[in-house]
This record gives sequence, structure tokens and C-alpha cells, in this order.
Amino acid sequence: MVRQRSILSLILVILTTFLISCGGPSVATAPPTYTPDQLAKIQVYVPDIQVVRDRSKELNNLIQSGEWIKVGNFIHGPMTEARLNMTYVIPNLVPQDQPQARQITKDLLTHLVRIDQAASAGNTNLALSAYKDVFVDVDKFLQLIPESSPQAES
Repeated sequence: MVRQRSILSLILVILTTFLISCGGPSVATAPPTYTPDQLAKIQVYVPDIQVVRDRSKELNNLIQSGEWIKVGNFIHGPMTEARLNMTYVIPNLVPQDQPQARQITKDLLTHLVRIDQAASAGNTNLALSAYKDVFVDVDKFLQLIPESSPQAES
């Protein structure tokens, strides 16, 4: 009889432990945040993306003046480098922003190809249309970038 009580007590302890661990109150999980390391990695690439964003008028002027070789150089130089920097930033974004960031970089590539094709054909209207789309994409991407906090920079 004592032996049965011991076994029964052991079973009840195991069952209780299992039920408490599985059926406890749900704990609200905090939204994903950036670690200081992720912020540091992101901030390495953001200035280069921002510099290209700030040079948008330069590309506009090149397209309007029909300097197609310089348009191609700008697209294959600074713009391609900015797109590459964007791809380096994506893995450091919070998981829910990564698919959107990937789509933005794909759209950016599509719009850069359109500018390049328009430059090859000398089509100013198509190039200007794609130019606007390129910088809309860059702005969308920059909106996904977290603000760096003073604590993260220390």
C-alpha cells in the first residue's frame, strides 16, 4: 500500500508539473527590438544610401539634359552600390520588415533597369518616370531603418 502511494504521488507530481508548465497563463511577448549590434551594423550602411538619396537631383538633371552615358554611370555606380548596401541591411532588420525590404530592393532593381533601358533608347519620359519610382523605393527603404538611439551608439 505504501509503495502504491509513492508511485501515485510521483505520478501526480509529474502530471502537475507538466500541466503547470504547459497550461500556465500566457505571457505577452515584447515586440521584436533591435540589439545594439544590429543597430551598429545597419548604421554602417545607411549613410551611403542616404548620400545617393541626396544626389537624386543630379540624376534628374542628367536625364533631362540627355547625358545618357553619365546616367548609365550613375545607375551602375552609386545607385548599384546603394542597392548593395540595402541588401546588407536587410538581414539586420526585424523579421517582419525583412520581406518588405526585400521587395523594395527588387522593385528598385526593376526601376534601375528601366532607366538603363530608357537611357539606351534615349527615352527621356520613360527615364524620368522610372527615376521617380527609384527614389520612392529608396525613401520606402529608409523608412524601414530604425532610429539609432543614443544608448546604441555608445
